[in-house]
Amino acid sequence: MKKLVLATRNRDKFKEMTVALSGAGWELLPAFEFPGAPEVVEDGATLEENSLKKAEALRAYTGLPSLADDTGLFVRALGGAPGIFAARYAGEGCSYSDNVNKILSEMRGVPEGERGATFRTVISLSLGDGSFRQVSGEAHGRIVGAARGVGGFGYDPVFLPEGSGRVFAEMSLEEKNRISHRGKALQKANQLLASLE
Repeated sequence: MKKLVLATRNRDKFKEMTVALSGAGWELLPAFEFPGAPEVVEDGATLEENSLKKAEALRAYTGLPSLADDTGLFVRALGGAPGIFAARYAGEGCSYSDNVNKILSEMRGVPEGERGATFRTVISLSLGDGSFRQVSGEAHGRIVGAARGVGGFGYDPVFLPEGSGRVFAEMSLEEKNRISHRGKALQKANQLLASLE
């Protein structure tokens, strides 16, 4: 079975990704199993640039095909913020709850009809021959007024996807993967990986 390194040190994200990619016919390895793997500075201007930079750095280090994602949360009432800086919105080294609290604070007083937001994930696959592929997924919804639920991670407690009465944090991993931005991108990545066997 071919090996694929997933360029994340986030164990929550690794679990989510392995569930979604389990049928592609590859052995999935987390970046944290490679001591000394480089910490990539995400200084690109787009999700595409950052995810590709991570995937290519890990492929160069491990010698194995690598897959990386980058996700942004684009809130219309905040002029598109936090955008590509979603993971570190409350500052370097911040926690999930720090980011959630910051966005809730900044959205205080924003009317119900103006709380629209879009999650977008770009996945890059860096192959051993130096080539790469990219796929993406989006989820449209809104930011609720208070955190809810106990599942998921990141902004899941405050993101209510269109057509749902529950935020991502109130869904099972399987439910979330069917409709989330990362889930949609992973479904495309799964098809891509299966076609490369």
